[in-house]
Amino acid sequence: MSAVLKHTDKTDFAQRLLAWHAVHGRKDLPWQRNTTPYRVWVSEIMLQQTQVATVIPYYQRFMDSFPSLSALAAAELDEVLHHWSGLGYYARGRNLHKTAQLVMTEHEGAFPQRMEEVIALPGIGRSTAGAILSIACGQRQPILDGNVKRVLARHYAVQGWPGKASVAEQMWRYADKLTPDENVATYTQAIMDLGASLCSRSKPNCGECPVNEDCMAYAQGTPKAYPHSKPKKVTPVRTVRMWLLENAEGDVLLERRPPTGIWGGLWGLPEQSVEEKGEDWLNSHQWQPSLQRELPVMRHTFSHFHLDIQPVHVKVTQNNAAVMEAQRWLWYKPASSKGGLAAPVAKLLKLIQSANEKVNP
Repeated sequence: MSAVLKHTDKTDFAQRLLAWHAVHGRKDLPWQRNTTPYRVWVSEIMLQQTQVATVIPYYQRFMDSFPSLSALAAAELDEVLHHWSGLGYYARGRNLHKTAQLVMTEHEGAFPQRMEEVIALPGIGRSTAGAILSIACGQRQPILDGNVKRVLARHYAVQGWPGKASVAEQMWRYADKLTPDENVATYTQAIMDLGASLCSRSKPNCGECPVNEDCMAYAQGTPKAYPHSKPKKVTPVRTVRMWLLENAEGDVLLERRPPTGIWGGLWGLPEQSVEEKGEDWLNSHQWQPSLQRELPVMRHTFSHFHLDIQPVHVKVTQNNAAVMEAQRWLWYKPASSKGGLAAPVAKLLKLIQSANEKVNP
C-alpha cells in the first residue's frame, strides 16, 4: 500500500460507503420497516450495549405489546420491565416508559424533532438523538455509537481512549465532518453496519473495506490497536446473601427494589449482607423455616463490578402478614406470575421450580 494516503473527502467517503451498503448492508431488520421516530427510538435504546441478534426478539415482542408511543405510555411499568427482563441495563426500560409519558404530556403525543428537545428526554444522549433524527426524520445529524467510534478511531488513528472527554470531542468533529448533506438516513445505517461487520473489534476485514484507501490504521497495519482501550482497573467483587423464601404453595417471596440503582424498580429477592448472621434476618421477620439450605454461589458481572450471590433456600409453612406491606412484597408464582425480574433472580426462581418439579412431578 502506498505510504501517501488519499485525503478523506466528505462526499467521496459517503459515496463509497453508500455504494458498499447498497450491496452488503443490513436492510431487513425489524426497526428498518416503517421507520417512525417511536420505532427507531425503541430500537436505538435496546441496541445500547446489546448486540443486534439479542435485541431482535425482544424488539419484536415489545412492539407487539406496545405498538405505539401512546400504548407504551399507558402501560404499567411492571409490564414494561417484564418485557425487558433478561435484556440488562434496566434503567433503559424505565427511561423508555418515563419518556413515553413525558412525550404524551409535554409534546402532545408527538415525538420531538428538535435536537435539544430530544436530548432533554430521559435516557437519550447525543448519539441516540442523532440516530433517531437522521434515520426517522432525515435530518443531518452525526452519530457516535460504539461501531462508529471504532470506524473513526481507525480511520483517523485517534490517540487515546474515546471515553475521555477530549478524545470524544475530537471524534465528534470527525463524525460531523464525514456526515453528508444528503442520504443521511442511509449513511447513518451504513456506517453503523460497517463497524458491525468489516470493521469489527477483533477481526477487521480491512481488505474488503470500502474506505480503506484513506484509513490511517490500515496504512499503519495496526487496525486492532484502535480504538485505544480504557485504562485497566481491578474489577471489585461484592458479595450479598439472597433469600429464596418459599411457602407451602411453592410461591417465592419477592421484594420491590428501590426505583434507582441496580435493577431499579424490578422485583428481587430479599437481600442481606453476608457479614450479618442469617438467623438475624429470619428472626427479625418472624420466619420459622422447615427447611434451610445454601445453594452454590452465583456470580453476576456488571460493567464495573462482580456481584457474588449466596442464595439461601428456605421453606416456610406460613405467610407472614408482617411482610405484606402495600406494594413492597409479592408472593411470586414461578410458573405463572409476570413482572420485571433481574436476570440472576429469574435463574434462581427457575432453579427452585425445577427442583420442585423433580420432587412433585
